Amino acid sequence: MNTQSTVDQDNRFHKISDNRGRLVAAIPIAERRIDLAGISTAVLVGGEGPPIILLHGPGETSLWWMRVIPQLLKTNRLIVPDLPGHGSSRLDHTTLEADLVYQWLSELIEQTCPSPPALVGNILGGSIGARFAVEHSGQIDRLVLVNSLGLGKFRPAPRFAFGLFRFMLWPTEKNFNRFFPQCIYDVGGLRSKMGENWEPFVAYNLECARDKVRSTAVQTLMKNLGIPKIPDDELEKIDVPTALIWGRHDKANKLKIAETASKRYGWPLHVIEETRDDPKLERPKAFVHALNTVLRATNIH
Repeated sequence: MNTQSTVDQDNRFHKISDNRGRLVAAIPIAERRIDLAGISTAVLVGGEGPPIILLHGPGETSLWWMRVIPQLLKTNRLIVPDLPGHGSSRLDHTTLEADLVYQWLSELIEQTCPSPPALVGNILGGSIGARFAVEHSGQIDRLVLVNSLGLGKFRPAPRFAFGLFRFMLWPTEKNFNRFFPQCIYDVGGLRSKMGENWEPFVAYNLECARDKVRSTAVQTLMKNLGIPKIPDDELEKIDVPTALIWGRHDKANKLKIAETASKRYGWPLHVIEETRDDPKLERPKAFVHALNTVLRATNIH
């Protein structure tokens, strides 16, 4: 990458700082920048207690966890990064190979966690977490998969697939509003609950979606680590306590996928009502209750 393109990319990240700054200011956690596997990574870090790493979904950022962070901070140390190429995690690499992402996550644990953390991943973050746990279980204490990709074939409902494709091609506010109900059970209710944070939240997500560097990173991660099903014999290698949290009305990763995985691998399943694929954002109290139940359990497989 030449100097001018680097400057241009830095400027693109600078342009979204106002909306991001408003959202970060609304939650009681500090933002740090850490170099991980050569990737300049934005990480929200705070709290005391057993460490938890929270990995978000495709096209999202660490701020999609903002509605559960205040409660979880009361009892845990939280480490909440923007995935490589997402949000403010600048990506200078032309490709995002799986091994690079595993190195990135391994270094995140080494640099931020005083002890092996609970690794909690939503959608793409879940698939990354599960794949990491197959070979790196010694670095984590337990695994929590939230509406996770990788556990079954990716067969989203037709309206979900069409809406996603349309928004990826034309990331306008109109297409965002068309697609968002495929991800969120009650968009009006969420807008009301988020209050003054709603406007910068939508604006920040639109700015990220319109950026070519970020959109390419999302597509690459989905192709390499999100959409492909993890082979059953690989999932069977996961030897840390593992549990599932799932929104009942998920249109992309249907509940049946979680039920099948729970039965096959003996992983406890916690279903959250009136939510689709993002229970952390839509029903934070129910999500925190389910997560705390998982974290307190000593007999999950």
